[in-house]
Amino acid sequence: MVDYEKELNPQQLKVVREEGGYLLVLAGAGSGKTRTLTYRVAHLMERGIAPENILLATFTNKAARSMLNRVENLAEQYTGKIMGGTFHHIANVIIRNYASKLGYRANFSIMDSEDSRQLISSCVSELKIDAKSNRFPKSNILAEIISLIFNTQSSLEEVLYARYPYYAHLVDEITQIALLYFQKKKELCVMDFDDLLLNLQILLTEHPDVLKNISARFQHILVDEYQDVNIVQANIVDLLAAAHGNLMVVGDDAQSIYSFRGASFESIINFPRRYPDCKIYKLETNYRSTPEILSLANLSIINNENQYPKELNAVRASGTRPVIVYAQNVLKQADFVAQRVRELFHNGVPLSEIAVLYRAHYHSMELQMELVRREIPFDIRSGIRFFEQAHIKDVTSYMRIMINPHDELAWRRVLLMYPKIGNQTFLKIWSILGKTQNPLDEFIDDKIIKSITTAAKSGIESCRKHIKEIMEIPPTERTSDRIIDILLSACGYREYLRQNYTDAPSREEDLMQLAVFSKQYMCMEDFLNELALLTNMASQDGHEEEEKSDKLVLSTIHQAKGLEWSYVFLIWCTDGMFPLQRALKEKEGEAEERRLFYVALTRAKDQLYLCCPALDYSRGLGNVALAPSRFISEITPITDKEERPFEQWTLYADY
Repeated sequence: MVDYEKELNPQQLKVVREEGGYLLVLAGAGSGKTRTLTYRVAHLMERGIAPENILLATFTNKAARSMLNRVENLAEQYTGKIMGGTFHHIANVIIRNYASKLGYRANFSIMDSEDSRQLISSCVSELKIDAKSNRFPKSNILAEIISLIFNTQSSLEEVLYARYPYYAHLVDEITQIALLYFQKKKELCVMDFDDLLLNLQILLTEHPDVLKNISARFQHILVDEYQDVNIVQANIVDLLAAAHGNLMVVGDDAQSIYSFRGASFESIINFPRRYPDCKIYKLETNYRSTPEILSLANLSIINNENQYPKELNAVRASGTRPVIVYAQNVLKQADFVAQRVRELFHNGVPLSEIAVLYRAHYHSMELQMELVRREIPFDIRSGIRFFEQAHIKDVTSYMRIMINPHDELAWRRVLLMYPKIGNQTFLKIWSILGKTQNPLDEFIDDKIIKSITTAAKSGIESCRKHIKEIMEIPPTERTSDRIIDILLSACGYREYLRQNYTDAPSREEDLMQLAVFSKQYMCMEDFLNELALLTNMASQDGHEEEEKSDKLVLSTIHQAKGLEWSYVFLIWCTDGMFPLQRALKEKEGEAEERRLFYVALTRAKDQLYLCCPALDYSRGLGNVALAPSRFISEITPITDKEERPFEQWTLYADY
């Protein structure tokens, strides 16, 4: 028998021993949520609930396996008959048994994202839509739009207006594509990931006999990370639990940060309204962070109005107060972080126990350069290194051509971006350009058009027009930031981003920040040389770094959720950067940004640094004073220095 009193705290114990019914468990950061769920399943089995009568929905299959292995050790019973895994996994297993009721065969295939894109492309072709036009989205963006329609249960018009306003004029064409896409999936007997959830919801809604059979089997339903469910997932859970009412959902409304993926904050916040007789439990004992870090987190999240009130309490002894660091500018911020990381490392702290978190990937740009200069190994969890991203290399390739017109690799990258230009066309063009004294003059000369196929002429003409736009800038004014401006505004690169990437607004922000960053260099050549040197240094260190597990972690806050480090640096804590200006324009945007701030604070175990650059360079305005993040300013000021929830450092000289 498991000694639950010994293994669990009083809050956890109440949850684990609850008889049944509708239960909402609000599990604060670091409060032992997984432990509570695990012991709850073990306790159900001890009470005689058969494993096959338990359903455990998690957000990764790995999490489900880990929990069930732990349950097996605790209860000393076989857990293989428990239905555990992601919503998609559960839906797949159930639908296989009832596929015919949905018009499918039981051996239907599941498409991955690449399959979906290919099928959507074939729909576009079949409908004879001109997908090569400058204003039509690529198949990956169409797939994202169609997915959002069903994950948010919104209309196409609502999705376009909220996420893709620049495609609002294409509502009729996208509707046709979506309808044909669904038809073809049925004909081919395939489902994409969204279909698994949608079809399970249809199965349970339109076939009462199926719902009765399945809900009779799953007498106890447990859902992890409930704050991240979308509307369809919440509906599925409600349907399955309706007959017996034994539903326990575990989550933290204060950590609901994935609305951009379709997660529904309303599902957790409105749970008691859907089930007025539900019991609410709170896990507020935090085992991760010091009291000082939790105090700051509590003072911040209390400013959100629509939430469940709760307060994290520390088990750990008192530690160091969080530090707010006011650096002169973003370069001083990077310098401070790199220097402090080095000091911590020399004092025996493993680099893997230190993380730098940020709201947007481009916020790490200056820091990445500083870390490479200082030879501090780092691991990026938010994507590839900033300067190695496709859109960064695209725009710098235009710059490279201006500096060195014989740069074949830069020409290749630039030309292949244009429609109907493939490797054969490029090789034909380069066979001419590579032999001339001045490839730029040769390229904009009309004679080159005669050497290429008719199909490629339109793309070549566009490229020549854009190269001319750049060359018309006087050489003394032909700076990196001017070229980025020209590419985004006059040369259509903004439209190119929108056509090719689902995160086009973020990539555009990257380029605007890159333009500002480049101003610190005397000329474009210096800027490109520095990027090349830093990128090469990183590449040369790559194999060595792979063998080292001890690397500093760089991550967006979204990617850091669920993780923890001894030391955490949160950079760019200024209004407009965090909260992000773009996010503030969205409905309930500020509240979600504050939840994101809360998630960032609660990743730290021992020490937390909040870094605020005091000045930023703005083209046309020069140095501009930055306001600290409203999430810092709104924390109740306390005049007595000894009572402040944070230390304050102001760094205007070199650190």
